[in-house]
Amino acid sequence: MTKYIFVTGGVVSGLGKGITVASLGRLLKARGLRVAAQKLDPYINVDPGTMSPYQHGEVFVTEDGAETDLDLGHYERFIDEDLNQYSNLTAGKVYWNVLNKERRGEYLGSTVQVIPHITNEIKEFVYCLAKRTDADVVITEIGGTIGDIESQPFLEAVRQISLEVGKENSLFIHVTLVPFLKGSGEHKSKPTQHSVKELQGMGINPDIIVLRCDEPLESSIFQKIALFCNVKPDCVIENITLPCLYEAPLMLEKANLSAVVCRELGIQAPGLELGEWTSMVQRIKNRSNHVKIGLVGKYTELHDAYLSVAEALRHAGYCFNTHIDIHWIDSEKIDSNNRDQILSNLDGILVPGGFGSRGVEGMILTAQYAREKKIPYFGICLGMQVAVIEYARNVLGIPDANSGEFDEMTKHKVIDFMPGQSNDIDKGGTLRLGAYPCMIKSDTILAKWYGTSSIRERHRHRYELNNEYRKQLEDAGMILGGISPDGRLVETIELSSDQFYVGVQFHPEFKSRPNRAHPLFKGFIHAALQQAKAKEDK
Repeated sequence: MTKYIFVTGGVVSGLGKGITVASLGRLLKARGLRVAAQKLDPYINVDPGTMSPYQHGEVFVTEDGAETDLDLGHYERFIDEDLNQYSNLTAGKVYWNVLNKERRGEYLGSTVQVIPHITNEIKEFVYCLAKRTDADVVITEIGGTIGDIESQPFLEAVRQISLEVGKENSLFIHVTLVPFLKGSGEHKSKPTQHSVKELQGMGINPDIIVLRCDEPLESSIFQKIALFCNVKPDCVIENITLPCLYEAPLMLEKANLSAVVCRELGIQAPGLELGEWTSMVQRIKNRSNHVKIGLVGKYTELHDAYLSVAEALRHAGYCFNTHIDIHWIDSEKIDSNNRDQILSNLDGILVPGGFGSRGVEGMILTAQYAREKKIPYFGICLGMQVAVIEYARNVLGIPDANSGEFDEMTKHKVIDFMPGQSNDIDKGGTLRLGAYPCMIKSDTILAKWYGTSSIRERHRHRYELNNEYRKQLEDAGMILGGISPDGRLVETIELSSDQFYVGVQFHPEFKSRPNRAHPLFKGFIHAALQQAKAKEDK
C-alpha cells in the first residue's frame, strides 16, 4: 500500500519545508522507492498563474501544463521526476471544483460544507496522485504555517487520510524554527513546543520534528523537544542553513532521516545509494572558475521570480567547474546612455521570461548591445521576443516594430497573438502551457548542444513570432532553427553557428537538474567562459 508523508510548518513561514520535502524525496528514491511529491497551498487563487511575482515568485510549469508553486521546481530538481497537475492544489481550486459540482447537482441537494465536501475534495486529490504515479511514497507539503485560518481544511483532510490509511501507512513531519537569542546566548525551544501544541489541537501528532536553525543546536534542545513534544529522541532532526542547497539531503541523512522514516512507516527498503549526489556536491564545493552573467529582467530585486533560471545557470556552472556570478540588472534602469557602463563587463547576458511592457525597452537595448558587441546572449520566452523586435528595428529597418502585447497600435507586430487568441479572454490558464515538440534544423547552435533533431520543452506564453515576418528575418540573416512539427510556430532564433546568440520561446530552465544541466544552459555558460578567457588574453 502507498505510504503517505505529510509535512507541515510552524512558527514562521519560509523555513524550507519545500527543501525538506525535496531532500527526503531524494533520499527515499536513493533507497529504491518510487516517490511522488505534491504541495497543498491554502491561498484562494485558483493557481499562481495570475499572481504577482513580487508576492509569489516564479510560476513553475509541469510537463502537462499545470501552473504551480515554485517549490515544485525544488521537488523536480532533487527527486528528478516530472510532476503533473496533481502535484499542486490551492484552496481556490478546491472551492472552484466543489462549487461547480454543487451547480451540476452532484451533491443531490445536500448542504455543502467544509466537512465533508471540502475535505473530501482535498483527500481525493491526494489519493489521485498516488494512483496516477503508482508511487510507493507520496510526500505532501501543506503550505503556510500552523495556526493560519486558511490551512485548517487541509490539515483536517490529511488528518482524515491518516485515519483512513492507518497509522502504519502515514507519517507527519513538522518543520519549525529554533531561534537563537544573542542576548542570552542560547537557542530557544519554546516556539517549537507551542507550534506542536497548536498542531496537536488540530488532532495531529507529529512523528518527526525537523528543527531549522542557523547554527548547531545543543543536545539539551533535542532532549527537551523530544520530551515535551512526545516524539522519539532520534525523531528530532537538525536542519542547519547551508551555503549549498544541494547539500541538504546529505546533512539530513547524517541524522538518519530516511532510515527513521522507513522505520516509522515499516518500509523494508534497500540501502542508501548517494554516491552520485555526494560526488556532485563535492564538485560544487571545489569549483575554481568564475563567469559574470547579467540577468536582465523586471523583477531582479526579488530573486525568487527567476529561481529556476538562476538554478539552471548554476547547474551548467557545475559542469564546467565554474562559479556563476549573477549580476541582477533591472531592465527599467537601462537606457542608451548607460548601457555600455552596465553591460560591458559581463561575460554573458540572459533575458528571462515575463509579461507586460514595463522594462521592455531596456531589454531591447540589451539584446542589441549583445548582438553588436558579440557577447553571448540567451533569451528565454520574452527574451527571444525582444531579440526579434530589436532585429526587426535595427537590421530590417522597421523602427516601429514591436509586440502586440506592448503596442496594440503599431503597424508592424513582429510578435503577436497566437491564431485564434485575443485580449477578450480570461487571463488565467489560457496561455500555451506545458511540453510541446520542436524540430531542430541541422548545423545550428541548438543542434550542436541538444545532439538531436527533435525535442520537447515546456511553454508558458501567449504571443508568438508573427509568421508574416519570417521570410524578412531569414533573408536578413536570422536563423529560425526550431520550428513546431507542423511548421506553423517559430520556437527558436539564433544568428550564426559561431556565436551564441540564441532565443527560445520555451522555458528550458524547468527541465534542468543539478546533476544533469540543460543543454542550452551548458552551451551558454561554455560561450561565456570563452568570452571571459578572451578578455583575459587581451
